[in-house]
Amino acid sequence: MRNIYAILAIISFSLYACGNFDEQKKQDEEKFQSSQYDVSLEKVMGDFFKPIYGDKNLNLSADAKVNLGYHLYYDPRLSKNSTISCNSCHNLSTYGVDNEATSLGDDGQTRGGRNSPTVLNAGDHIAQFWDGRAETIEDQAGMPITNPVEMMIPNEDFLVQRLREIDLYKKLFKRAYPKEVQPITYENLKVAIGAFERKLVTPSRFDDYLRGNKEALTLQEKKGMLSFINVGCTTCHTGPLLGATMFQKFGVFHNYWALTKSPNIDNGVFDVIKEEDKKFVFKVPSLRNIEHTGPYFHDGSVKSLEDAVKIMATLQLNYKLSPEETENIVAFLKSLSGEVPNAAKQIPFAIAQK
Repeated sequence: MRNIYAILAIISFSLYACGNFDEQKKQDEEKFQSSQYDVSLEKVMGDFFKPIYGDKNLNLSADAKVNLGYHLYYDPRLSKNSTISCNSCHNLSTYGVDNEATSLGDDGQTRGGRNSPTVLNAGDHIAQFWDGRAETIEDQAGMPITNPVEMMIPNEDFLVQRLREIDLYKKLFKRAYPKEVQPITYENLKVAIGAFERKLVTPSRFDDYLRGNKEALTLQEKKGMLSFINVGCTTCHTGPLLGATMFQKFGVFHNYWALTKSPNIDNGVFDVIKEEDKKFVFKVPSLRNIEHTGPYFHDGSVKSLEDAVKIMATLQLNYKLSPEETENIVAFLKSLSGEVPNAAKQIPFAIAQK
């Protein structure tokens, strides 16, 4: 009987050892493959990508303009009926978006015509809005406030007079603009909101990899990055933000609405400058945090990131991705997700208590 138990023990140990050996062999093979992808990526990724740097432990009170912009960003009194703030459509707790196809305005009924893009990392975009009609993030900050379907403030003076009657803003504007006799102006408001938004930078594991940490990405993410480059996605999605550096026609090889099923055809930049070659041209979005900022495209017509990736390959590159390529590219894109500074996600006490 003892011999039987001994034999069984030996068999069990052998099976366990074989299982461990197989697992170790698999890990070694993956590690070798991963190192091979590192070599391939090392040769090309520097031509397309650059790391970004941000402060996870953001001190909002260290800069008076940033602190003022932080309060303004969250204050619903920047809308006519005091129902929505900048954060309503660009919620910092959900990666700077509201995850709606289009956003509701101050009246709670009217929706804007385009998807609200994330404000994260937006300070370094080539321009603002899908059609680029605002040159800087400061210009953009002032435009939704007086938009009749967004925050619905009748005019700039209306809001300035409202703010001049609020003790909180008498103090905060004075601290931010100590040399000005009357610091509460619409221009100063825009600059302050822009100063706050420029702090919303979200480095990720991808940046760690670019800076030399080869363990920062998984094998699948590395495969996805190489596919992303080889397929041609880097034609538009390059630079520190993987996009936001240029404008491009949406639907180079096909009509975009045929694949996105968009209910309305949007002319893009054409509606701003009325030049025929600008029809269906939009700002190329950044892919930072793209995992969290759906639904996708200028009209929020596509919910799934996987579907958006396949549609883009077909529309822009006339290329049909294989299921494996799609899966790997999506995995890579998820490595671009960073962290919103915790301090920025907290509603200012003075606003929360008003």
